[in-house]
Amino acid sequence: MSTLPILYSFRRCPYAMRARMALWVSGTTCELREVKLANKPAELIEASEKATVPVLVLPDGTVIDESLDVMRWALAQNDPEGWLKGVDAALIARNDGPFKHHLDRYKYPTRYPDETGGDEEAFRLKHRADGLEILSDLDRQLTNLPQLCGDTRTMTDIALFPFIRQFANTDRGWFDAQDLPQLQRWLEGHLASDLFKAIMPKYAVWQAGDPRTIFARATEANTVNANH
Repeated sequence: MSTLPILYSFRRCPYAMRARMALWVSGTTCELREVKLANKPAELIEASEKATVPVLVLPDGTVIDESLDVMRWALAQNDPEGWLKGVDAALIARNDGPFKHHLDRYKYPTRYPDETGGDEEAFRLKHRADGLEILSDLDRQLTNLPQLCGDTRTMTDIALFPFIRQFANTDRGWFDAQDLPQLQRWLEGHLASDLFKAIMPKYAVWQAGDPRTIFARATEANTVNANH
């Protein structure tokens, strides 16, 4: 059994992103296993029946397979920036519920043939508009605040950021033209942060028997491969 937590992750998954950001800021050292979602390793499926990332397997065998729970676990170990002092449960629930619903249908309309009513483009634009309504509310919330819960980033900002990034990147020209000055400022700040850059290196897809990849905040440690 590994002496380190094992994190099954996929670089571009927003759920995995927010988990990695919390693990990084907490200083938690993990063995990172990058997976290909179209070809999930047996070890991931064995650890969690859902087999969706992120999955964190602790050294004692405990499995944490919800991204918010991974964040909470990591921050319970060490919360140097006080992220747990800024948890807006309603904002996170709206992001993970209604906003994610609209984001998926805006970004991947072909996945919902039974919902399009025969007009895929109208369907896509409707969900883009519905997502924009939620983003407009966040823009207003940020009018007098640098971050969603105050002066500094907290768990709420990091929980929402990867999904808003995904929405923006679906059509960046359109997004940048919207009247969302505070949200756009907020998004650019997170995109430019050292934290985001630190958790986004590309890793080879993990296979059983590979040398382990260490993911850690310590200088250069996240790119070091160490033998078992």
